[in-house]
Amino acid sequence: MKNNKIRFASILAALALLTGCNGLNNTSSSSSKKAATTESAQTTEASASEGEKDCCKDGSTDCCTGTAADCCGDDAETVLGEPEKSDINIGYLNSTAHLLAFVAKEEGYFEEEGLDVTLTQLSSASELVNGLEADKLDAAFIGSVPTLTFQSQGHDISIFGGAMTNGHGYVIKSEYADKDELGVEILKGRNVASVKNSVQDAELQILLKNAGIKIGEGDDEVNIVYFDSQKDAYAALMNKSIDAASVYSPYASLAKSQGYKVVYYCAHEKALENQPCCRQVATTSALSNNPNTYIALERAFIKAYRFTQTDHDATVKDVKKYIDIDEDFIETEVYGGYSVSSPDPDKKGTLTLKDTIVELGYTEDYDIEPHYNTDIYKKALDSILSENSSDDVYKSLKEHFDDYE
Repeated sequence: MKNNKIRFASILAALALLTGCNGLNNTSSSSSKKAATTESAQTTEASASEGEKDCCKDGSTDCCTGTAADCCGDDAETVLGEPEKSDINIGYLNSTAHLLAFVAKEEGYFEEEGLDVTLTQLSSASELVNGLEADKLDAAFIGSVPTLTFQSQGHDISIFGGAMTNGHGYVIKSEYADKDELGVEILKGRNVASVKNSVQDAELQILLKNAGIKIGEGDDEVNIVYFDSQKDAYAALMNKSIDAASVYSPYASLAKSQGYKVVYYCAHEKALENQPCCRQVATTSALSNNPNTYIALERAFIKAYRFTQTDHDATVKDVKKYIDIDEDFIETEVYGGYSVSSPDPDKKGTLTLKDTIVELGYTEDYDIEPHYNTDIYKKALDSILSENSSDDVYKSLKEHFDDYE
């Protein structure tokens, strides 16, 4: 795997940041390093004598609290292993939310990790899940709400990373609003287009419930009309019978350019702060059978995230190759404060959302633990940090993961 070699010296320097074993820190002396090495060797020898597995041989972290590189000082190829599968197909929607894949592809990060990746655009969460289960897709960016509902229905899919937080809202025809962001109260007595089993719809129902507004056809109620995809819901604004519609990025910017008004951005609603939008999803069996492949994939996404934080102009151009709208709209959607595109799995936020949609009646409760894999992201991030221990962007990802895992 290209660029995956982790040198012993860099690992020692990074041990404090990575919370490695043996209690080393940035002020460790050569004698403490020697003591740590001796202690590690004694631990390994003791484990071997008891018939336990050797983490230095199989890349496991079971024999210590850090990564295998921390314990063994080995290179990344031993710790991570070569990808079991190199030809990868990733599914995405017509959204700037999935920019991590676009940047990773255009900037060569997939190739750096030994992967030949094809990106395939589909139109709905259902199509993406079907693609995973039919082995036509190896990974997909899928909305958090449909992912959770599909899991609860018995689909054996797992979340292994993040894509975007927030990024949704509602827009309304200009004759019903004189300015942007008036709140859900303005939807009373209106027919609004939405997508069933979507983050946008769940958010609308949360806000309506909090405001004491019922769903229905009365003058003081909101009549929700469901469509199969976000594209269809937005197109329904052309109908006289539809007054407002849900949006995810980049449809809010498109709507404003066409004269519609924004009812609300979810990022500006306290009840919806830090709402996990879409997640990285794969079949549970694929993650289990091909862990090295998905760690390599995650490394590429993490590198892509860093690129988005350091080169805005190039990021916008990369996104435009897949989402063909004006670059100004892309700039607004990506960097305008309405969303954050991060590879972090954000398990805490997703579990909170799961409890919310169960309360709303979207789905029955279920055990999500077998379907939430944060180990792949952790190993990918740890390996990158051991190569780039002083990088502020990577360190911020580590801090966020530790807080929200």
